[in-house]
Amino acid sequence: MLNDPGASTGAQQRENAEPSEYIRPIPLAAVAVTLAMVLFGVVYLLLSESFGSPELGDRRTVADLAGAPAVSTKGADGKALYAAHCAACHQPTGKGLPGVFPPLDGSEWVNGDERVVSNILLHGVTGEIEVAGAKYNGAMPAFDKLADAELAAIASWVRSQWSNKAPAIDAASFERERRAGARSTPFAGGAELKALASQSR
Repeated sequence: MLNDPGASTGAQQRENAEPSEYIRPIPLAAVAVTLAMVLFGVVYLLLSESFGSPELGDRRTVADLAGAPAVSTKGADGKALYAAHCAACHQPTGKGLPGVFPPLDGSEWVNGDERVVSNILLHGVTGEIEVAGAKYNGAMPAFDKLADAELAAIASWVRSQWSNKAPAIDAASFERERRAGARSTPFAGGAELKALASQSR
């Protein structure tokens, strides 16, 4: 039998011990630091005042946030309102489109009775109407969703532009016409507008 070194000792000798698995706990120093930071934060929040100065930030009240903000129409810009609501049909020049949209420049309706002008803007017109010697058969929508001051600004601007020389119309005229009637449909062409003009004389 050959000389076997392991045979004489029984168990095989190893250089390193067998690895073992075990849970390594978090160092006590790390636990102490984390706990101290949490406690500091809680105490700080409890003892400190509200963050920031009350003079800074959003000062709106609950009442301000409850409803839509009021829109001021004082000093409404008639030119801008005309460009936004009227120029697409009646054109920036006020000449309209022949056979489609009547002109406002030189229109007997624009330069006529302010009550008629107020009602045209408030209720609109549909059907046949004669303007500056030409007949038109279309529909103009009502602009009753605009405020009285905005309607007055549009009407006054149009009545003073191009060849028009009619006096301005104030917001009170539109307010009166709103209160006076419960009309919910457009005027049926020039015939109804002429009847309205004869009533106001």
